[in-house]
Amino acid sequence: MLDMSVSVSVTQAVSNLVPLAADLDKNKVTPGVLGFVVFAVMAVAVWGLMKSMTRHMGKVDFKEAPAAGADKAGRTSDPKS
Repeated sequence: MLDMSVSVSVTQAVSNLVPLAADLDKNKVTPGVLGFVVFAVMAVAVWGLMKSMTRHMGKVDFKEAPAAGADKAGRTSDPKS
């Protein structure tokens, strides 16, 4: 029963917005200040994530130490084979 009342209220809310959308001039609609603020927040978040990733990647050691029993071919000696 709750799903039915939610869908009815959503339908009523959308139907109330349709006449407002018809009044807008499609050539003059812009994102405005809210669009800029959302874009700026996302840009700052991406910058922060990239800075954090760079710091964490700097801590990673990519050089692999040679195994204790490596032969000349570069393979490790496997006691099972």
